[in-house]
Amino acid sequence: MTETVLFALTNDYTHYCLSHSFQKLYDCKMFAISEVTSRPKIFFQNQKLVNFEKIWFLHDNIKKTSSIPDMEYLQNFEEKYQINLWKLIQNERIFLYFQNYYKFSSNEMLNILEQECRFFEKILDEIKPKFFFTRMPSLHHQELLYQMCKNTNVKTIAMNYTLLGTKCMLSKEHGTLDDISELENIKFEHRSFDELQKYLNSFDLIKQLDQTIIKPGHSNLEKLSSLKEYLLNFDSENTETHYTYYGRTKTKVLYNYLIDFILTKQRKSFIDKTLNRSTNFDYPFIYFPLHAEMERATLIGAPYYVNQIEIIKNIAKSLPINFKLVVKEHPVQVKRSWRTKSDYNEIMNIPNVILYHPDFPKDTLYKNCSIVFTIAGTAGFEAACYGKPSISLVDLNYSLLPSVFTLNNFADLNDLIKKLLKLEVHESDVNRFLAIFEKNISHFDWSGFTKKLSDEFFSKSIQDTEINEDKMKSFLEKNQNELTSFANEHVKKIT
Repeated sequence: MTETVLFALTNDYTHYCLSHSFQKLYDCKMFAISEVTSRPKIFFQNQKLVNFEKIWFLHDNIKKTSSIPDMEYLQNFEEKYQINLWKLIQNERIFLYFQNYYKFSSNEMLNILEQECRFFEKILDEIKPKFFFTRMPSLHHQELLYQMCKNTNVKTIAMNYTLLGTKCMLSKEHGTLDDISELENIKFEHRSFDELQKYLNSFDLIKQLDQTIIKPGHSNLEKLSSLKEYLLNFDSENTETHYTYYGRTKTKVLYNYLIDFILTKQRKSFIDKTLNRSTNFDYPFIYFPLHAEMERATLIGAPYYVNQIEIIKNIAKSLPINFKLVVKEHPVQVKRSWRTKSDYNEIMNIPNVILYHPDFPKDTLYKNCSIVFTIAGTAGFEAACYGKPSISLVDLNYSLLPSVFTLNNFADLNDLIKKLLKLEVHESDVNRFLAIFEKNISHFDWSGFTKKLSDEFFSKSIQDTEINEDKMKSFLEKNQNELTSFANEHVKKIT
């Protein structure tokens, strides 16, 4: 019997490229769900490079409607698939964080969700896939399909960034390693903490994001060029057919761009003048690196902990009297126009909190802190490489480390801090974890490959652009070895 594989084709096209190589290695029927906008949709409708049995387009199946949501259907769906639907809606950035473009009513959000549920359910019933390949979800509809597949025993392989920046991970579950069977007995390289730090810095994810996300388009000239390209080639059809584009008229896009441009400059000036850069640590402290907002790690990975200022206040309340809490802004936050001045002032007005500049070297903070606190980021693993214990608010793949503790109740935090101040972190534990972690990762450079796709196809960072099939064919040929290797890793995961 020929097996069925379902691909989720998101806007970065990585899984489309993967499917091209995968079809040469694995005999199966391939289907895909695409969420692209109107211009690239033409390519996917007509392309002959990948032999998909069928491609469905998500936004063709989501209509703007004023009908009353079928709450009985949603209730039954929630029970059938064991999915908390309100949690998905409440943490969807499109619904709640872009209200300067369009304000969704409760009924509109529920209507969109109901249509997505029915659409995905129809596909799964129709093709009954054995495997589902996707990226780790960042939007609610991606997470919805991911959970539906996982909870109906479809073998799901999700691609995600890793603790080591130039690599990615293929895993079946959020925040877990598929292979931990040899954790206690695995052979590992004996590296000192200094050697571990050098190894970690050679794969620095923030440094890689700085090269692929922050710096491209960061200059004012490039931003203005992107805006000009968008306004000249604006496709108004998307504002009617894609709820992610509702309200994005030329006027609103231009207005919000100018507002963001001004706010970013004003806030950066405030940051440069106000946030701390001192290397004089004459006090013991706990280090809390802020998460960028809005990001998957909190919205989906830690959905009950999205208010970071409240978390900072709760940590600050729990410190020993002689301790301070050092908070550092995330450099990627520049892509969201930084935080408001009032947010920064609220953090700095907490008596025992010191707010550090986003450019301040994080390794200096790791070396001088006593404990690291993170919501759901990589900081806990990085802390271990510096010989420091850490606390997280959710279980993560590096929670296997004996120096990493998951906090279940803030009422317990003071006692946990006192416990960790006496804890010694062992190099052998970190080396052992790294050995098993490296067995679970792919050598595919996802962010680097995404940048190659962007440079090749997305003019001035605008994704709603037409794709030429000959150009795509040439791109696939140029990257054949890399994609074949990545496809082979998927085959190994499912066989």
